[in-house]
Amino acid sequence: MAKPQSSPPSSIRPSAMSWWAPRYWVGANFSGWTRELAVNRFAVSPTRAHMAVAGTIYSVFNSSLGVLENLIYRSRVAATPITHEPIFILGHWRCGTTLLHELLILDPEHASPNTWQCFAANHFLLSEQIGKKLLWFMLPAQRPMDNMPLGWDNPQEDEFALCNLGIPSPYLSILFPNAPPRYPQYLDLAGLSAEELDRWKGTLHRFLQRVSYRERKRLVLKSPPHTARVKTLLELFPDARFVHMVRDPEVLFASTMHLWKSLYESQGLQRPSFDGLEEHVFETFNRLHQKFQEERALIAPNRLCEMRYEDLVNAPLPQLDALYAQLELGDFKRARPRVEQYFNREKNYKTNRYELDDARRAEIRERWGDYLKTHGYERTRDGC
Repeated sequence: MAKPQSSPPSSIRPSAMSWWAPRYWVGANFSGWTRELAVNRFAVSPTRAHMAVAGTIYSVFNSSLGVLENLIYRSRVAATPITHEPIFILGHWRCGTTLLHELLILDPEHASPNTWQCFAANHFLLSEQIGKKLLWFMLPAQRPMDNMPLGWDNPQEDEFALCNLGIPSPYLSILFPNAPPRYPQYLDLAGLSAEELDRWKGTLHRFLQRVSYRERKRLVLKSPPHTARVKTLLELFPDARFVHMVRDPEVLFASTMHLWKSLYESQGLQRPSFDGLEEHVFETFNRLHQKFQEERALIAPNRLCEMRYEDLVNAPLPQLDALYAQLELGDFKRARPRVEQYFNREKNYKTNRYELDDARRAEIRERWGDYLKTHGYERTRDGC
Protein backbone atom coordinates (compact mmCIF):
# COMPACT_ATOMS: atom_id res chain seq x y z
CA MET A 1 0.00 0.00 0.00
CA ALA A 2 1.13 3.49 -0.79
CA LYS A 3 2.92 5.55 1.79
CA PRO A 4 0.96 8.62 2.98
CA GLN A 5 1.80 11.80 1.09
CA SER A 6 3.17 14.88 2.74
CA SER A 7 1.90 18.42 3.13
CA PRO A 8 3.24 21.51 4.86
CA PRO A 9 2.35 21.88 8.53
CA SER A 10 0.16 24.75 9.61
CA SER A 11 0.51 26.62 12.88
CA ILE A 12 -2.46 26.00 15.15
CA ARG A 13 -3.63 29.11 16.96
CA PRO A 14 -6.37 29.33 19.60
CA SER A 15 -8.50 31.09 17.00
CA ALA A 16 -8.24 28.00 14.79
CA MET A 17 -10.54 26.28 17.28
CA SER A 18 -13.96 27.66 18.13
CA TRP A 19 -13.97 29.43 21.49
CA TRP A 20 -16.51 26.89 22.74
CA ALA A 21 -14.65 23.83 21.44
CA PRO A 22 -13.69 21.55 24.36
CA ARG A 23 -10.06 21.51 25.38
CA TYR A 24 -8.40 18.40 26.78
CA TRP A 25 -9.13 19.64 30.30
CA VAL A 26 -12.89 20.06 29.86
CA GLY A 27 -13.45 16.94 31.98
CA ALA A 28 -11.09 17.77 34.87
CA ASN A 29 -12.41 17.33 38.38
CA PHE A 30 -12.50 20.28 40.80
CA SER A 31 -9.58 19.20 43.00
CA GLY A 32 -7.22 18.53 40.10
CA TRP A 33 -8.17 21.69 38.22
CA THR A 34 -7.87 24.05 41.18
CA ARG A 35 -4.58 22.41 42.22
CA GLU A 36 -3.06 23.33 38.85
CA LEU A 37 -4.39 26.88 38.99
CA ALA A 38 -3.02 27.33 42.52
CA VAL A 39 0.46 25.85 42.00
CA ASN A 40 0.83 28.02 38.90
CA ARG A 41 -0.34 31.06 40.90
CA PHE A 42 -3.25 31.66 38.51
CA ALA A 43 -0.80 32.93 35.88
CA VAL A 44 -3.43 32.92 33.14
CA SER A 45 -2.96 35.14 30.10
CA PRO A 46 -5.77 37.72 29.83
CA THR A 47 -6.74 36.40 26.39
CA ARG A 48 -7.20 32.91 27.89
CA ALA A 49 -9.15 34.00 30.98
CA HIS A 50 -12.41 32.71 29.52
CA MET A 51 -10.85 29.24 29.27
CA ALA A 52 -9.88 29.31 32.95
CA VAL A 53 -13.36 30.44 34.00
CA ALA A 54 -15.01 27.79 31.83
CA GLY A 55 -12.67 25.11 33.15
CA THR A 56 -13.54 25.99 36.74
CA ILE A 57 -17.27 25.80 36.04
CA TYR A 58 -16.86 22.52 34.20
CA SER A 59 -14.77 21.08 37.04
CA VAL A 60 -17.56 21.63 39.57
CA PHE A 61 -19.98 19.88 37.22
CA ASN A 62 -17.52 17.02 36.60
CA SER A 63 -16.88 16.37 40.28
CA SER A 64 -20.59 16.51 41.13
CA LEU A 65 -21.55 14.13 38.35
CA GLY A 66 -18.59 11.90 39.27
CA VAL A 67 -19.93 11.53 42.81
CA LEU A 68 -23.33 10.56 41.41
CA GLU A 69 -21.83 8.02 39.01
CA ASN A 70 -19.79 6.49 41.82
CA LEU A 71 -22.90 6.05 43.96
CA ILE A 72 -24.73 4.30 41.13
CA TYR A 73 -21.98 2.19 39.56
CA ARG A 74 -19.33 1.65 42.22
CA SER A 75 -20.23 -1.93 43.16
CA ARG A 76 -20.87 -2.95 39.57
CA VAL A 77 -17.55 -1.52 38.39
CA ALA A 78 -15.68 -3.15 41.27
CA ALA A 79 -17.10 -6.52 40.19
CA THR A 80 -16.13 -6.00 36.54
CA PRO A 81 -13.15 -8.12 35.48
CA ILE A 82 -10.68 -6.99 32.84
CA THR A 83 -11.13 -10.26 31.02
CA HIS A 84 -8.22 -9.89 28.58
CA GLU A 85 -5.05 -8.17 29.64
CA PRO A 86 -4.46 -5.06 27.50
CA ILE A 87 -2.27 -4.35 24.54
CA PHE A 88 -0.06 -1.33 25.26
CA ILE A 89 1.21 0.64 22.27
CA LEU A 90 4.50 2.22 23.28
CA GLY A 91 6.72 4.72 21.55
CA HIS A 92 7.67 8.37 21.50
CA TRP A 93 5.15 10.96 20.37
CA ARG A 94 4.74 11.17 16.58
CA CYS A 95 6.18 7.74 15.82
CA GLY A 96 2.98 6.18 14.48
CA THR A 97 1.32 5.09 17.71
CA THR A 98 -1.96 6.80 16.75
CA LEU A 99 -2.05 5.04 13.40
CA LEU A 100 -1.45 1.65 15.01
CA HIS A 101 -4.07 2.43 17.66
CA GLU A 102 -6.62 3.14 14.93
CA LEU A 103 -5.73 -0.09 13.14
CA LEU A 104 -5.79 -2.43 16.14
CA ILE A 105 -9.24 -1.37 17.29
CA LEU A 106 -10.63 -2.32 13.89
CA ASP A 107 -10.45 -5.88 15.19
CA PRO A 108 -14.00 -6.76 16.39
CA GLU A 109 -12.46 -8.40 19.47
CA HIS A 110 -10.62 -5.21 20.52
CA ALA A 111 -11.78 -1.96 22.12
CA SER A 112 -10.20 1.23 23.43
CA PRO A 113 -11.06 4.18 25.65
CA ASN A 114 -12.60 6.74 23.32
CA THR A 115 -12.35 10.51 23.35
CA TRP A 116 -15.53 11.01 25.38
CA GLN A 117 -14.42 8.49 28.00
CA CYS A 118 -11.01 10.16 28.38
CA PHE A 119 -12.33 13.73 28.36
CA ALA A 120 -15.33 12.94 30.62
CA ALA A 121 -13.35 10.46 32.68
CA ASN A 122 -15.13 11.31 35.93
CA HIS A 123 -18.64 10.48 34.75
CA PHE A 124 -18.73 8.84 31.30
CA LEU A 125 -20.83 5.89 32.47
CA LEU A 126 -23.61 8.38 33.18
CA SER A 127 -23.02 10.93 30.46
CA GLU A 128 -21.68 9.18 27.37
CA GLN A 129 -24.83 8.17 25.56
CA ILE A 130 -26.60 11.48 25.81
CA GLY A 131 -23.46 13.64 25.80
CA LYS A 132 -22.15 12.39 22.47
CA LYS A 133 -25.55 12.98 20.85
CA LEU A 134 -26.00 16.48 22.23
CA LEU A 135 -22.41 17.69 21.84
CA TRP A 136 -21.46 16.08 18.54
CA PHE A 137 -20.73 19.52 17.02
CA MET A 138 -18.20 20.61 19.64
CA LEU A 139 -15.12 18.74 18.41
CA PRO A 140 -13.09 19.99 15.44
CA ALA A 141 -12.93 17.56 12.54
CA GLN A 142 -9.17 17.05 13.00
CA ARG A 143 -6.69 16.99 15.85
CA PRO A 144 -4.92 20.32 16.49
CA MET A 145 -1.44 18.92 15.82
CA ASP A 146 -1.95 16.97 12.59
CA ASN A 147 -4.49 15.84 10.03
CA MET A 148 -5.82 12.84 11.94
CA PRO A 149 -9.63 12.77 12.35
CA LEU A 150 -11.09 13.57 15.75
CA GLY A 151 -14.46 12.48 17.10
CA TRP A 152 -16.02 11.39 20.37
CA ASP A 153 -15.78 7.73 19.35
CA ASN A 154 -12.17 7.86 18.18
CA PRO A 155 -9.61 6.04 20.36
CA GLN A 156 -7.86 8.35 22.78
CA GLU A 157 -4.85 8.37 25.11
CA ASP A 158 -5.67 7.14 28.61
CA GLU A 159 -3.13 9.67 29.94
CA PHE A 160 -5.76 12.37 29.38
CA ALA A 161 -8.21 10.37 31.47
CA LEU A 162 -5.68 10.22 34.31
CA CYS A 163 -5.21 14.01 34.10
CA ASN A 164 -8.95 14.62 34.23
CA LEU A 165 -9.25 12.24 37.19
CA GLY A 166 -6.81 14.42 39.12
CA ILE A 167 -3.62 12.38 38.69
CA PRO A 168 -0.44 14.45 38.12
CA SER A 169 1.04 14.01 34.65
CA PRO A 170 3.72 15.59 32.45
CA TYR A 171 0.84 16.48 30.11
CA LEU A 172 -0.20 19.18 32.56
CA SER A 173 2.71 21.24 31.23
CA ILE A 174 0.41 21.99 28.30
CA LEU A 175 -1.90 23.92 30.64
CA PHE A 176 0.79 26.42 31.75
CA PRO A 177 3.44 26.12 29.02
CA ASN A 178 5.61 29.00 30.28
CA ALA A 179 6.20 27.34 33.64
CA PRO A 180 8.94 24.70 34.13
CA PRO A 181 7.88 21.22 32.94
CA ARG A 182 5.33 19.76 35.35
CA TYR A 183 5.57 16.42 37.17
CA PRO A 184 8.65 14.94 35.44
CA GLN A 185 8.63 12.14 38.03
CA TYR A 186 5.32 10.92 36.63
CA LEU A 187 6.86 10.27 33.21
CA ASP A 188 8.49 7.05 34.43
CA LEU A 189 6.88 6.93 37.91
CA ALA A 190 10.37 6.89 39.45
CA GLY A 191 10.72 8.61 42.78
CA LEU A 192 7.04 8.46 43.66
CA SER A 193 6.12 7.57 47.19
CA ALA A 194 4.39 4.24 47.78
CA GLU A 195 1.14 6.11 48.32
CA GLU A 196 1.49 8.12 45.10
CA LEU A 197 2.32 5.02 43.08
CA ASP A 198 -0.60 3.07 44.54
CA ARG A 199 -2.92 5.95 43.70
CA TRP A 200 -1.65 6.06 40.11
CA LYS A 201 -2.06 2.31 39.67
CA GLY A 202 -5.46 2.24 41.33
CA THR A 203 -6.79 5.11 39.24
CA LEU A 204 -5.67 3.54 35.97
CA HIS A 205 -7.03 0.12 36.91
CA ARG A 206 -10.41 1.50 37.97
CA PHE A 207 -10.67 3.60 34.79
CA LEU A 208 -10.04 0.50 32.70
CA GLN A 209 -12.61 -1.42 34.73
CA ARG A 210 -15.16 1.29 33.93
CA VAL A 211 -14.30 1.07 30.22
CA SER A 212 -14.55 -2.72 30.45
CA TYR A 213 -17.98 -2.40 32.06
CA ARG A 214 -19.10 -1.08 28.68
CA GLU A 215 -16.79 -3.10 26.44
CA ARG A 216 -15.99 -6.69 27.43
CA LYS A 217 -13.16 -6.92 24.93
CA ARG A 218 -9.37 -6.76 24.96
CA LEU A 219 -8.41 -3.11 25.47
CA VAL A 220 -5.82 -1.45 23.26
CA LEU A 221 -4.13 1.42 25.12
CA LYS A 222 -1.86 4.09 23.73
CA SER A 223 -0.04 6.78 25.69
CA PRO A 224 3.60 7.64 24.94
CA PRO A 225 4.52 8.04 28.64
CA HIS A 226 3.72 4.34 29.12
CA THR A 227 6.95 3.67 27.20
CA ALA A 228 8.83 4.45 30.42
CA ARG A 229 6.41 2.56 32.70
CA VAL A 230 6.81 -1.07 31.61
CA LYS A 231 7.67 -2.37 35.08
CA THR A 232 4.61 -0.76 36.68
CA LEU A 233 2.30 -1.83 33.86
CA LEU A 234 3.46 -5.43 34.25
CA GLU A 235 2.72 -5.25 37.97
CA LEU A 236 -0.86 -4.37 37.04
CA PHE A 237 -1.14 -6.71 34.05
CA PRO A 238 1.50 -9.50 34.10
CA ASP A 239 0.33 -10.97 30.78
CA ALA A 240 -0.07 -7.67 28.92
CA ARG A 241 1.07 -7.37 25.32
CA PHE A 242 3.35 -4.54 24.16
CA VAL A 243 4.03 -3.05 20.74
CA HIS A 244 6.95 -0.64 20.59
CA MET A 245 6.82 1.77 17.64
CA VAL A 246 9.96 3.52 16.37
CA ARG A 247 10.57 6.10 13.65
CA ASP A 248 13.35 8.10 12.04
CA PRO A 249 14.41 10.48 14.85
CA GLU A 250 14.94 13.42 12.52
CA VAL A 251 11.25 13.29 11.63
CA LEU A 252 10.36 12.65 15.27
CA PHE A 253 12.18 15.75 16.48
CA ALA A 254 10.58 18.14 14.01
CA SER A 255 7.13 16.60 14.38
CA THR A 256 7.31 16.61 18.18
CA MET A 257 8.29 20.28 18.21
CA HIS A 258 5.24 21.01 16.05
CA LEU A 259 3.07 18.86 18.32
CA TRP A 260 3.95 20.69 21.53
CA LYS A 261 3.77 24.12 19.92
CA SER A 262 0.31 23.42 18.53
CA LEU A 263 -0.93 22.01 21.86
CA TYR A 264 0.55 24.88 23.87
CA GLU A 265 -1.16 27.36 21.58
CA SER A 266 -4.55 25.67 21.34
CA GLN A 267 -4.88 24.11 24.80
CA GLY A 268 -2.86 26.27 27.21
CA LEU A 269 -3.98 29.01 29.59
CA GLN A 270 -0.98 31.14 28.65
CA ARG A 271 0.33 32.60 25.43
CA PRO A 272 3.36 30.32 25.01
CA SER A 273 6.89 31.59 24.61
CA PHE A 274 8.35 28.12 23.84
CA ASP A 275 11.45 28.91 25.91
CA GLY A 276 13.38 25.71 26.61
CA LEU A 277 11.12 23.57 24.44
CA GLU A 278 13.89 22.12 22.27
CA GLU A 279 15.89 21.02 25.30
CA HIS A 280 12.76 19.51 26.83
CA VAL A 281 12.16 17.46 23.67
CA PHE A 282 15.76 16.23 23.59
CA GLU A 283 15.82 15.25 27.25
CA THR A 284 12.38 13.61 27.33
CA PHE A 285 13.22 11.52 24.28
CA ASN A 286 16.33 10.16 25.98
CA ARG A 287 14.48 9.41 29.22
CA LEU A 288 11.83 7.42 27.38
CA HIS A 289 14.36 5.50 25.30
CA GLN A 290 16.69 4.72 28.19
CA LYS A 291 13.93 3.64 30.55
CA PHE A 292 12.38 1.37 27.96
CA GLN A 293 15.74 -0.22 27.18
CA GLU A 294 16.26 -0.85 30.91
CA GLU A 295 12.87 -2.52 31.37
CA ARG A 296 12.18 -4.26 28.09
CA ALA A 297 13.83 -7.46 29.34
CA LEU A 298 10.95 -7.77 31.83
CA ILE A 299 8.59 -8.49 28.94
CA ALA A 300 8.39 -12.09 27.71
CA PRO A 301 9.53 -12.45 24.07
CA ASN A 302 6.07 -13.53 22.91
CA ARG A 303 4.53 -10.45 24.54
CA LEU A 304 6.63 -7.80 22.79
CA CYS A 305 6.66 -6.73 19.16
CA GLU A 306 8.80 -3.93 17.77
CA MET A 307 7.68 -2.16 14.62
CA ARG A 308 9.07 0.62 12.47
CA TYR A 309 6.63 3.28 11.37
CA GLU A 310 8.09 3.20 7.89
CA ASP A 311 7.39 -0.54 7.59
CA LEU A 312 3.83 -0.14 8.85
CA VAL A 313 2.86 2.52 6.30
CA ASN A 314 4.61 0.76 3.41
CA ALA A 315 3.28 -2.76 4.11
CA PRO A 316 0.54 -2.59 6.75
CA LEU A 317 -1.08 -5.96 6.15
CA PRO A 318 2.10 -8.09 6.42
CA GLN A 319 3.23 -6.06 9.43
CA LEU A 320 -0.06 -6.53 11.26
CA ASP A 321 -0.17 -10.21 10.36
CA ALA A 322 3.30 -10.63 11.91
CA LEU A 323 2.25 -8.62 14.98
CA TYR A 324 -0.75 -10.88 15.59
CA ALA A 325 1.45 -13.96 15.31
CA GLN A 326 4.17 -12.58 17.59
CA LEU A 327 1.76 -11.52 20.34
CA GLU A 328 -0.52 -14.55 19.99
CA LEU A 329 -3.60 -12.46 19.31
CA GLY A 330 -5.33 -15.03 17.12
CA ASP A 331 -5.98 -14.91 13.39
CA PHE A 332 -5.47 -11.54 11.72
CA LYS A 333 -8.05 -12.55 9.11
CA ARG A 334 -10.89 -11.38 11.36
CA ALA A 335 -9.54 -7.81 11.21
CA ARG A 336 -8.06 -7.77 7.72
CA PRO A 337 -11.18 -6.63 5.78
CA ARG A 338 -11.64 -3.62 8.06
CA VAL A 339 -7.95 -2.72 7.81
CA GLU A 340 -8.15 -2.83 4.02
CA GLN A 341 -11.22 -0.59 4.09
CA TYR A 342 -9.40 1.82 6.41
CA PHE A 343 -6.48 2.27 4.02
CA ASN A 344 -8.78 2.59 1.02
CA ARG A 345 -10.69 5.31 2.86
CA GLU A 346 -7.57 7.12 4.09
CA LYS A 347 -5.47 6.77 0.95
CA ASN A 348 -5.41 10.55 0.45
CA TYR A 349 -4.34 11.28 4.04
CA LYS A 350 -1.35 13.64 4.07
CA THR A 351 1.25 13.79 6.79
CA ASN A 352 3.03 17.02 7.63
CA ARG A 353 6.36 17.80 6.04
CA TYR A 354 9.27 19.25 8.01
CA GLU A 355 12.70 20.57 7.15
CA LEU A 356 15.75 20.54 9.44
CA ASP A 357 19.02 22.37 8.94
CA ASP A 358 22.35 20.54 9.03
CA ALA A 359 23.18 21.80 12.52
CA ARG A 360 19.98 20.36 13.97
CA ARG A 361 20.52 17.03 12.19
CA ALA A 362 24.01 16.84 13.63
CA GLU A 363 22.68 17.54 17.15
CA ILE A 364 20.07 14.80 16.77
CA ARG A 365 22.73 12.31 15.66
CA GLU A 366 24.90 13.27 18.63
CA ARG A 367 22.26 13.33 21.35
CA TRP A 368 20.04 10.50 20.09
CA GLY A 369 22.82 8.38 18.64
CA ASP A 370 21.99 5.36 20.80
CA TYR A 371 18.43 5.31 19.46
CA LEU A 372 19.67 5.55 15.87
CA LYS A 373 22.03 2.62 16.40
CA THR A 374 19.52 0.49 18.31
CA HIS A 375 16.80 0.83 15.68
CA GLY A 376 18.86 0.99 12.50
CA TYR A 377 18.40 4.63 11.53
CA GLU A 378 22.06 5.54 11.14
CA ARG A 379 21.88 5.53 7.36
CA THR A 380 18.18 5.70 6.57
CA ARG A 381 15.77 8.57 6.31
CA ASP A 382 11.98 8.45 6.40
CA GLY A 383 11.67 11.13 3.76
CA CYS A 384 8.19 12.25 4.85
